[in-house]
Amino acid sequence: MTDEPAEPPARLDRPDLGGPDPGRTFGLLFDRHAAPLRHYLVRRIGESVADDLVSETFLIAWNQRHRYDPVRAAVRSWLYGIATNLLRRHVRDEVRALRAQPAPDPVDGHAVRVAEQVDAQTAARQLAGPLAALAAGDRDVLLLIAWAGLDTTEVAEALDIPAGTVRSRLHRVRRQLRKEAARG
Repeated sequence: MTDEPAEPPARLDRPDLGGPDPGRTFGLLFDRHAAPLRHYLVRRIGESVADDLVSETFLIAWNQRHRYDPVRAAVRSWLYGIATNLLRRHVRDEVRALRAQPAPDPVDGHAVRVAEQVDAQTAARQLAGPLAALAAGDRDVLLLIAWAGLDTTEVAEALDIPAGTVRSRLHRVRRQLRKEAARG
């Protein structure tokens, strides 16, 4: 048995996931991409959910490896696309669950609001409000570039949209954030 990787490092950008030893290739991909992907997700949704989403991203990638086309996208973009879709689903489910909850008891409601306010102030950053106000697609473009370090081509591949759309969204978001910064 040799210690050589299943594929040379250069081939890990666009690997053949249907090869003779996809498990080994996935191990190498996990080693290369899991930590940066987790870091991106922690910044988007927090630590408690990020680990689950990273695991789920690689599980989906494994189960859909036959659908990956190395000609169409680098594996990094493909993984971030899967993670972004999972993140959207998680947020959507969380919002639905919050809307479905009954209104809090007015007495307990005040304590809950105070606690939430303190937590929000502690966690809030300067751009939290403007980021939350962005359309989901615009926010995904911005954060995939700013926090995940993807370039516009990789974001286009990850979100399965044209690169021109990515550049247009990024321009619009930057303009909006500059306007917000000038106000505040």
